[in-house]
Amino acid sequence: MKNLILLLFIVLLSLNATAQFSLGAEIRPRAEFRNGFKAPRNEGVDPAFFIEQRSRLYFNYKTEELVLKLTLQDVRIWGSVDQVYKTDPNLQNVHEAWGQFNFNSKFGVRAGRMELDYDGARFLGNLDWAAQARTHDAFMFLWKNNAGMKLDVGLAYNQNWRAEPGWLNNNFYDHTVTNNYKTMQFARFESKSDAGNLAVLVHNDGRQVAADSSMAYRQTYAVIADKKFADVKLSTELYYQGGKNGSGGDVNAFLASLYATFKTRVTPITIGGEILSGTNATDTQDRSFAPLYGTNHKFYGFMDYFYVGNGHSGKGLVDLNVKTKFKLGDKSNLVANAHYFMSAASIEDPNDITQTISNSLGTEIDLIYVTQLHKSVNLKIGYSQMFATESMVAIKGSGDNTITNNWAWLMLTFKPTLFESKID
Repeated sequence: MKNLILLLFIVLLSLNATAQFSLGAEIRPRAEFRNGFKAPRNEGVDPAFFIEQRSRLYFNYKTEELVLKLTLQDVRIWGSVDQVYKTDPNLQNVHEAWGQFNFNSKFGVRAGRMELDYDGARFLGNLDWAAQARTHDAFMFLWKNNAGMKLDVGLAYNQNWRAEPGWLNNNFYDHTVTNNYKTMQFARFESKSDAGNLAVLVHNDGRQVAADSSMAYRQTYAVIADKKFADVKLSTELYYQGGKNGSGGDVNAFLASLYATFKTRVTPITIGGEILSGTNATDTQDRSFAPLYGTNHKFYGFMDYFYVGNGHSGKGLVDLNVKTKFKLGDKSNLVANAHYFMSAASIEDPNDITQTISNSLGTEIDLIYVTQLHKSVNLKIGYSQMFATESMVAIKGSGDNTITNNWAWLMLTFKPTLFESKID
């Protein structure tokens, strides 16, 4: 990695005046106090406290025809290695490395390791909250016009060999190890105007079925729209999933959301909700909608009880919520969200699986204080509390809903531009 950085600086020194180059950095430590994060805790279990840091270097190069982006990152927990050490087990990798060639002002192609971040990160998101974030190895066709229309078409094909030592046979891709698709294709069209915005997504991912090495293809179709009416903005998202899941089972699932944002004298208020279908014990199909590559932390409560690397028995989710942001000064604000959660499918009684219990899962309150200390320095302080029910414990399989379950964190982000060479 050191040699790569040196090479990039040599390239920087040799840039011509027709190119635009920027070099940026990011240092982002985050301290977390977890006391019932992701699932209700048990009485007597000590809370967790740690500090995780993401460090990045951003290299961006741009001309009229060529765009290059390279992001190097290091992710570690403070104290995870000795102060004097010879080996480092922490994550050091290339987060992004892609190139784009523009044939003209409308059409281009992009290839490499890249973030896919669309529609507020509902289904395809960069997972920026997580220190390591998310990227895809993909090839993209890009089209746009001057009327606010864009079409992105993406293609990907994955293997889990670390290197190519003379590959002559065998094409099996073990998704249970890599937690990834073997093949993926998508097309997304969007149209933006003063009247409103519309996006349409068609996505297909193929996973290797371990039992017989066959392929299971799952399709996701989506329509995302928003429109302003005077002081009210309405937004909706509709998703349908079909095809096969990674085990070869039939999929028949959906997501639907509807929100209204009102302007007030004090603060905008967003009211609405969404439903992600779930699977009943008697269902013969997989009816659990999977928001596969979205930034789920952003949507379903910041305590990550749902769809963030932890299951809730495939019961789906109904999330009714109110969200707002109070301006506290020129550079500070307070985000306040309240969620009421229910399961979309019936929940079996753990003591008698022939009976069902309430689908009410609980209420979560999220508060985040945000302030801009400097144009390159941002501070965020968050606190969340989950008021879970017995049904939440049932779908999680453990925990105690009668005790306090909360989470607090502090994140300081330094993100300056170190160097910038502009076009003359």
